[in-house]
Amino acid sequence: MKEQIGQRFLVIYSGVLTAVFAVSVLSGFVSAPKKTSLEELDVQRIDLVEPDGTLRMVISDKARFPGAIIKGKEYAHERLDAGMLFYNDEGTENGGLIFSGYKDKDGKIVNSGGSLTFDKYEQDQLVQLLGAHDSDGHTAGLIVSDRPDRPIQQDLVEMQKIDAMPATEREQLMQARSKSNYYGSTRIVLARGDDGVAKISLRDADGHPRIVMGVAKDGTSSLKFLDASGKVLNELTPTSKP
Repeated sequence: MKEQIGQRFLVIYSGVLTAVFAVSVLSGFVSAPKKTSLEELDVQRIDLVEPDGTLRMVISDKARFPGAIIKGKEYAHERLDAGMLFYNDEGTENGGLIFSGYKDKDGKIVNSGGSLTFDKYEQDQLVQLLGAHDSDGHTAGLIVSDRPDRPIQQDLVEMQKIDAMPATEREQLMQARSKSNYYGSTRIVLARGDDGVAKISLRDADGHPRIVMGVAKDGTSSLKFLDASGKVLNELTPTSKP
């Protein structure tokens, strides 16, 4: 009888120890910081998030590239590139690095290059570092822009209605908005254009070039002053007389 009691005690005691050990191990897994080390990883998309789930960065291929995300809500916005998008503390896109490059069936370079941008709060890009190449040539440079104060979310919602308009009506609306700089204007361009000219263009609030300094492939250089219509008011060259 005593032997049976002793055996029962040992069984219960060992069971309790096993349970305590299991709880201790599981607790360690939960509380200990998790770290994984990999030599190689194949993945189509990575989302970097804060502890509360706020999205801060996306690295993605072209197939899974996200639309425009504003405060955690995604809006349709086609982008035929792979790359990386940045998001602010509120989960709203505020810049990114995108890149692409391919030829069509005839061997013509359609698009190749990359773009690094930084956005205005809840708006489009203020600064863009660009390098682009197609069969017509290549452009590389820095672009600084002004953007409207309204949230870009309004434009994304409205764009669905604009896309549903008849083509002629839509084209007229977009032309009028382009003239009024509804979506913003370019203020500074520092670039090497398709024409091979290295150029600095300083523009007014409406995006009209007012001072243009350039050097052509053959070394010809000039400094031009223009009015809002693009008319050259004055031009200085190395041979200009004072």
